[in-house]
Amino acid sequence: MTNNDILRRLRFIFDFSDSQMMALFTSGGFNASRELVSDWLKTDDKPDFKALRDVHLAIFLNGLINKKRGKREGEQPEPEKKLNNNIIFRKLKIAMDYKDEQILETMELAGFPLSKHELSAFFRKPGHQNYRECQSQVLRNFLKGLQIKLRGNLVDAEDTNL
Repeated sequence: MTNNDILRRLRFIFDFSDSQMMALFTSGGFNASRELVSDWLKTDDKPDFKALRDVHLAIFLNGLINKKRGKREGEQPEPEKKLNNNIIFRKLKIAMDYKDEQILETMELAGFPLSKHELSAFFRKPGHQNYRECQSQVLRNFLKGLQIKLRGNLVDAEDTNL
């Protein structure tokens, strides 16, 4: 999954307007214009498409955490310059304030069951012996389950391209 795919899916899942998307970027520490957000949301076959860099997705996810959980006191976290699926998954877990059981239920909704041990491996530090890299398939199914949970069985145009 590309960063742009993730951004499009999150916009659909939470039904964010352009203004809300811009506000999330601002909350994360970056003033994104409506045009830039629009270009990030386009599919890669459109002429105005712009690839979303890791740092900008991290800023958006930090803004999502601020919106869902409230801004934390003091200095805001520095956005990561390099993202992987594990970091994205962790940020979504924090934003939704999900416990392991809620994530496992969400994965079940998508028809992608995981064990608690498999799930905990994604949230370990990279050097840990039980650390496991989160594959795109896991993240995609978590987003699919989140969509079912929050929006019902609505079909996003992106899902028809899977």
